[in-house]
Amino acid sequence: MTESVRSDFHGFEQIPLREYAERAYLDYSMYVVLDRALPFIGDGLKPVQRRIIYSMTELGLGAGAKPKKSARTIGDVIGKYHPHGDSACYEAMVLMAQPFSYRYPLIEGQGNFGSSDDPKSFAAMRYTESRLAPISEVLLGELAHGTVDWVPNFDGTLEEPSWMPARLPHLLLNGTTGIAVGMATDVPPHNLSEVVSACVRLLDDPEATTADLCEHVRGPDYPTEAEIITPAADLLRMYETGHGSVRARATWERDGQNIVVGALPHQVSPGKVIEQVAAQMRAKKLPWLEDIRDESDHANPTRIVLVPRSSRVDAEQLMGHLLATTDLERSYRVNLNVIGLDGRPQVKGLRAFLGEWLQFRADTVTRRLTHRLEKVERRLHLLEGLLVAFLNLDEVIRIIRSEDEPRPVLMERFALSGEQTDYILETRLRQLARLEEMKIRGEQAELESERETLTATLGSKAKLKRLIKEELLADAKKFGDARRSPLVARGAAQALSETELTPSEPMTVILSRKGWVRAAKGHDVDAASLNYREGDALLAAGPARSNQQVAFLDSTGRSYSTLVHGLPGARGNGEPLTGRFSPAAGASFEALASGTDADRFVLASSHGYGFVTRFANLTSRNKAGKAMLTLTPGAAVLQPVPVASVEGDRVVVATTAGHLLAFPVSELPELDKGKGNKLINIPKARLGTERVVAVAVVPEGASLQVMSGARTMTLAWKDLENYLGARASRGGLLPRGWQKVEGLAVG
Repeated sequence: MTESVRSDFHGFEQIPLREYAERAYLDYSMYVVLDRALPFIGDGLKPVQRRIIYSMTELGLGAGAKPKKSARTIGDVIGKYHPHGDSACYEAMVLMAQPFSYRYPLIEGQGNFGSSDDPKSFAAMRYTESRLAPISEVLLGELAHGTVDWVPNFDGTLEEPSWMPARLPHLLLNGTTGIAVGMATDVPPHNLSEVVSACVRLLDDPEATTADLCEHVRGPDYPTEAEIITPAADLLRMYETGHGSVRARATWERDGQNIVVGALPHQVSPGKVIEQVAAQMRAKKLPWLEDIRDESDHANPTRIVLVPRSSRVDAEQLMGHLLATTDLERSYRVNLNVIGLDGRPQVKGLRAFLGEWLQFRADTVTRRLTHRLEKVERRLHLLEGLLVAFLNLDEVIRIIRSEDEPRPVLMERFALSGEQTDYILETRLRQLARLEEMKIRGEQAELESERETLTATLGSKAKLKRLIKEELLADAKKFGDARRSPLVARGAAQALSETELTPSEPMTVILSRKGWVRAAKGHDVDAASLNYREGDALLAAGPARSNQQVAFLDSTGRSYSTLVHGLPGARGNGEPLTGRFSPAAGASFEALASGTDADRFVLASSHGYGFVTRFANLTSRNKAGKAMLTLTPGAAVLQPVPVASVEGDRVVVATTAGHLLAFPVSELPELDKGKGNKLINIPKARLGTERVVAVAVVPEGASLQVMSGARTMTLAWKDLENYLGARASRGGLLPRGWQKVEGLAVG
């Protein structure tokens, strides 16, 4: 059995699987790199693009021809040169016809070839028609002049060009992207006139640096009028190294109160931008904006209208935020990785790129001139023989009529070459009789003059450079245009915080005993009169502004915060805070406070300890909150009290036993968190029955209201002097009948 199996493999190479896999993957990798993903520096085309353009010229679909069905072209391409999927091939053709994808489209399409909103919405190939665009002439014009190598097609029945004899550096003009195995390429498009100007500069000054060339090539030029905001220094570094990034930004203007976006970055869909903005509006993260509309049409391919809520909205700030959070501003990777003249992929800087392309162009022009010189010399050789025949016409006719084999006789009689003799014999007698010696000699003179010019050009590098320069300038004059993407040095847009985006409106935050929260507009809200869920009631309410944060303290002393404008309205019952935060099991929300980061509050516990802290310390992005107030066993959190002035305000502390103590705020420490210092002295023996019921901060000149049941007693600023004392003292006893304090308020 073993011998029979071995005999089946007789004559086959047996190699280890690892070696076979390495070899097969390497072959595949080289195919992807060289024959599919990366472009050739000479013509800037990938194989599928080159085959499409060549097939179209073979079908006679030049710029002046009548367009034919795209299916006809794709059928020829995949049937003769590119045996791959028709849909992928057609998509490559469509890309070369889209003016919003290619800076200089190589194909003119008739029918639906997609739109900037949806580039892949093009019609099927059976519906569209196409032909070559006039600029394709710079790729194809010299194809028949001996300028390229021809190779067999995939089945060996036809020949196709290995590259196109491009008269311009097409790869820089239209750019390309591709992902190979282990490498990728991202070449942005550029302006034709700028690239030609840089080529001429390099021809005139071979020692020109990249900085010199960047005086001509100022940056990429996308097929859109969006601004390129990358600084010139970064662009120079990108062109020196061959890789970097380019940042493009949409352009906009005011139209009355509205904001109109008139140009988007390259390959950005208006529909996607509108969806990104609408998503922020639905999430209530864009309160400055009332509406967004797409008013794009044939006259205005891109027109996105943004409607602010009011004329007071800062358009610069709003657009800065949208630029940072949507595709209105976009960054493009640049990686000038191309296949060089040596057949190897390499990342090239601008100077190396243009220098190598000019070498390609010099080789192409040399081959074209050499090919033309050979044709001129052959024609001169034939004219010499034709002139001999004209001058000896009678003898030539006699030999042809009388000799069985006139060819050797003519060659011997007039010292003609075989090619000359064949040309004479193939010429009709009628044409020969009409030939005039002056015409022959005139053509000879013209061809000899052309031969001298060709020989001189081929023999002089300076003349060859001058010819290349003249042809470049002629193409630039014919096909060049103004830059579309303006270069404007700007910093990258920065997104606004939700606080900055939200208009500042007075609000009242209401917290119920069961931890339900809501926000009502205005500061004059009677929170107690609102409807609450069954078994629930008001716990605390505090003034705030819609663009501020509100902090909540739970029964363990932890602090949680959220934006006021994100809270539900007061028409309903609100929502439970446990849906927003994750307090410890058994913990309940006890107090709230709102303000700016710099605002100060007094935090206190029912056991008479407290401190001053800034509101910024109360905020936390963590759903589990942050430890803020350290509580002694059995102590409860009191409502935070705002401090207007540390120097002039007084802290007033009231206990359930009717003791009232007032002392300067300056006697309290300012802490980030902790237990704080003792506010009022409560004897240890009374801690179980006496506690601090309320704390107030009374500004200088204000009055204090002491609430006891349904009654309220007002203490003027001078009256508080009766209760002044050192911090941590016992304080004074309120009058009889007012010792059952339920709350304090500043009047």
